[in-house]
Amino acid sequence: MFFLFPSQLLRFASFQPKPWAVLLAAGLAAGFAPPALAQKYRTTAGIRAGGSAYGLTVQQLVLPSTTLEGLALFSTRERSATVLAERHFGILGPSLNYYLGAGAHVGSHKDHGTFWGFDGIVGAEYKIPFARVVLSVDFKPTVEFNSADWTRFPTAFSVRYILVKQKKESVKGFFERMKNKIKGSDSE
Repeated sequence: MFFLFPSQLLRFASFQPKPWAVLLAAGLAAGFAPPALAQKYRTTAGIRAGGSAYGLTVQQLVLPSTTLEGLALFSTRERSATVLAERHFGILGPSLNYYLGAGAHVGSHKDHGTFWGFDGIVGAEYKIPFARVVLSVDFKPTVEFNSADWTRFPTAFSVRYILVKQKKESVKGFFERMKNKIKGSDSE
């Protein structure tokens, strides 16, 4: 017969996982999370503000749950352009998503000249019901080259207007489209 003494139970209750194990488990869970298949837009454009920088943002759906985002950012002493690929995942339905991504940027600083670098991004977006507006907040760390700053850790808030809505497709239409791709367009 199996029996645990109270001192043995306390040893199990005080178990502390290693921080790297928790990060690994969280990363794997995020990687296997189902993508946001019901994004409400194909193309959005709007404004972005964070810290001392402001600018324009344009987002285009290129694959299911994957967007390309272009940023044109301005501050008092520099200008930059960024392109990011982002993967979206649903939270509590299709109106609220979180996203992860990466990209690159190039810019010009008044004092230091041209700079470039790599970007990561993690954020959340909310499509306002019955309106063509998407609100988002994100954290976009960068690694800089040929710049006075080696790294930056900006956060920003964006308001985008939906220019092109996502087409609603029935389940039957989805399977018909997949069948035609497999067979080829001219075979019947």
